[in-house]
Amino acid sequence: MQFGIFTVGDVTPDPTTGRTPTEHERIKAMVAIALKAEEVGLDVFATGEHHNPPFVPSSPTTMLGWIAARTERLILSTSTTLITTNDPVKIAEDFAMLQHLADGRVDVMLGRGNTGPVYPWFGQDIRQGIPLAIENYALLHQLWREDVVDFEGRFRTPLQGFTATPRPLDGVPPFVWHGSIRSPEIAEQAAYYGDGFFANNIFWPKEHFQQLIKLYRERYAHYGHGTPEQAMVGLGGQLFVRKNSQDAVREFRPYFDNAPVYGHGPSLEEFTEQTPLTVGSPQEAIDKTLTFRESFGDYQRQLFLMDHAGLPLKTVLEQLDILGEEILPVLRREFAAGRPADVPDGPTHAARVAADRRQRAASTP
Repeated sequence: MQFGIFTVGDVTPDPTTGRTPTEHERIKAMVAIALKAEEVGLDVFATGEHHNPPFVPSSPTTMLGWIAARTERLILSTSTTLITTNDPVKIAEDFAMLQHLADGRVDVMLGRGNTGPVYPWFGQDIRQGIPLAIENYALLHQLWREDVVDFEGRFRTPLQGFTATPRPLDGVPPFVWHGSIRSPEIAEQAAYYGDGFFANNIFWPKEHFQQLIKLYRERYAHYGHGTPEQAMVGLGGQLFVRKNSQDAVREFRPYFDNAPVYGHGPSLEEFTEQTPLTVGSPQEAIDKTLTFRESFGDYQRQLFLMDHAGLPLKTVLEQLDILGEEILPVLRREFAAGRPADVPDGPTHAARVAADRRQRAASTP
C-alpha cells in the first residue's frame, strides 16, 4: 500500500489574512511540500496540470524533474496529465526523459481535466473529450512499447516510421493511472490495458465511485489481467488535523468556506459527512481512511490533498508532520493486516522491471 499527497497548485488568498501568495511563492511551496513528503516517510508526490489561473502547475515534468534531483526515494507522479490536449508524442518523450532522470521513480496519471476552456487553447474540441482520450492513449501506449511506430487516427497527423526518444528506462514505461471522477469509458480504458484506475473521490459520495471501481475491476478480469481483486486502484482523500477536533474545525473552517472549488456550497459538516474529507483529530483521520477499504476493497494507492484553499506553507508542513508521525504508521499497519496475499502492492519501477524480465524469460524457448 502506497501513501502520498497530491496538489492542484492553486494560488488562493488566505481568508484569514487576505494575502495571496505570488506564483513564485506557490511554486516554491509545492517543491518544499514534496521534499517534506519524503522526509516524513510518504511514498508518492503528485502534481496536477493546469493552464489557467488561479493554478500554476502548467509544466509538471519540469517541476518533477527538479524534485527528482532533490529526493532519493519518492515516487513522482502527475495527478492529471491532460491526455486530451497534450500531444501523445510529447507525453511519451517528456515522461521517458523524466523516468531516466529520476531512475524510474515516475508514474503518470492521465485525465481529461475539469477546465473546459483548455480544449480550444490547444486546438481541440471538448465535445470530443472521450474519443480524444481513447485515441491519444492508444498512440501513447504504442509509442512506449514499439521502437518504430506507424499510426493514423482522427485527431493528429499520421506517423510513419517514428521513434520516440529516449526509450523508456529498462524498456519498461512509467506506470499509468487513468484518473476519473465520472466516466465509465475511462474505467473501461484502464481495464482494457491492464493499467491502474484512480478514482478521485474527494467531491462526491462513495456510492458513485463504488460503481466506477466495480466496473473497472470486473472489466480488468474480463480482459484477462487477473482477478477483480488484483486490479490496481487508487483513491483520493483530504485531511486537516489537529490534536483535537474542535481546534481542527475552528482553524480549517474559513479555508473551507472560501475554497475556490467547494466554497460557498455545502457546509463543512455536510461535506465531511458525504465525502472523504476529514477535519478532526489524528484518530478520526485514521478511522475514516480505514473505511475506504470497506467501501472499495483492498487497493494500492492513497493520496491526500492537503495544501489547497489558501492554507499557508507553514500550516501544510505541520500537517505533514502529523500525517507522518501519528497517522501514517497506523494506516500502514492496519491496511496490511488481513490483506490477501494475492492482492498486489503499489507499482514500482523495480518490481515492474523484474516482472517484465520474468515474463520474457518464460516466453523464451
